[in-house]
Amino acid sequence: MINIYVGNLPYSQEDQDLQTAFEAFGEVKSAKVIKDMATGRSKGFGFVEMVDKDAGMQAIEALNDTEMDGRNLRVNEARPRERSPSRDGFGSRY
Repeated sequence: MINIYVGNLPYSQEDQDLQTAFEAFGEVKSAKVIKDMATGRSKGFGFVEMVDKDAGMQAIEALNDTEMDGRNLRVNEARPRERSPSRDGFGSRY
């Protein structure tokens, strides 16, 4: 399993568009365009989870810096989200 970050997405892209782009390389477990909770508008990035790591690496290699609707995609293996000190429940009180 591999989790892939896709940045600089055109704002018109939906989950299905992202899934279709990556399915050419292998089985996609999930594809999600991240949206602003208040407006519902795309934030311009998303994540794709692929079943096979090798297929995911091929997708990263093939799709990074390629153009989609006039924007050059930034595609790489997603890093685990680091906990923000201000969101751990302690804030700056300590």
